[in-house]
Amino acid sequence: MIRLFVALRPPAPVRDLLLDLETDVDDARWQNEDQLHLTLRFIGEVERAVAEDLADLLGRLHAPAPIVRLAGVGAFGGRGRSGSLWAGVEPREPLAALHRKVDQLCVRAGLAPEHRAFRPHVTVARLSRRVPLGGPEVTRWLQRHAALTSDAFTLERAILYASRLGRDGATYEPLLAIPLCAGDRSD
Repeated sequence: MIRLFVALRPPAPVRDLLLDLETDVDDARWQNEDQLHLTLRFIGEVERAVAEDLADLLGRLHAPAPIVRLAGVGAFGGRGRSGSLWAGVEPREPLAALHRKVDQLCVRAGLAPEHRAFRPHVTVARLSRRVPLGGPEVTRWLQRHAALTSDAFTLERAILYASRLGRDGATYEPLLAIPLCAGDRSD
């Protein structure tokens, strides 16, 4: 079995901006530079044959390269689960369109369709259960970085990653880089 996801990787200057957010929340597990990405579709554990079929289908993806920018921060989690801190990415629609294309290819490979709402973001930290989302540290972090923004940047390729979970968090191995088009070609 292999654990997979499809993501977009921001360019180095944007990753540097995201790394600058990594302050002032004790017990946060901050993402390192290699972990910063925008997930288009989490796939999960699949058999190697399914992974190979999916890689073949993704290799034929034709989609425009989204032009986006960072826009604000937020937090997910609660209800007894650990949480995360993230930076928002907008505009949503070009990313949502790409998400739908990737999801359609996943379904063609035999996977169930995605049912979770798609919210474009880059996770910058994982929080332990000891860090309440409504607590003072998280509240101050959210307030301090609420106006986060960046210049527009282009996400030039989607990447199929293998994910391995370890004691110190996940490590990601790029398996396939899928170039995105400068123009509006359809699949």
